[in-house]
Amino acid sequence: MPVTDADRRVLARAVELAREAIDAGDEPFGSVLTDASGRTLFEDRNRTSGGDETLHPEFEIARWAANNLAPDERALAVVYTSGEHCPMCSAAHAWVGLGRIVYAASAGQISGWRSEWGLAPSAVAVLPITTVAPGLPVDGPVEPFASEVRELLRRAALG
Repeated sequence: MPVTDADRRVLARAVELAREAIDAGDEPFGSVLTDASGRTLFEDRNRTSGGDETLHPEFEIARWAANNLAPDERALAVVYTSGEHCPMCSAAHAWVGLGRIVYAASAGQISGWRSEWGLAPSAVAVLPITTVAPGLPVDGPVEPFASEVRELLRRAALG
């Protein structure tokens, strides 16, 4: 599905949440859940600085959706996120039956940037969402947001 101007507006908010995360000492990731009409239902940012590496915003969206939306509402919902879901978040998204995902930067891009900067690889395999959850509608990466995410990640990693 083509990325629309409406998608870009919500994706900009996800990147803004990533910026808020880095300002709070967390890794720069942010996500927004919308309903089928584009109304924001839930948003969050990475909160892993306390030591719990599972506190990803995509995972929190899945938990929130499972507790607050009917299955048909989940299927029509859209998740916008600054970085492509990790395998844990991809699985959570699929298990609760959420719909389309739009991401700014791909997991492959993020992994490549980290390698370029001499950082250790991720603790988990770098897999596209559709490898973990085949059949999910996914759009990304999306410029200029991918470049913004790259800069946030660089800032978080290198100061």
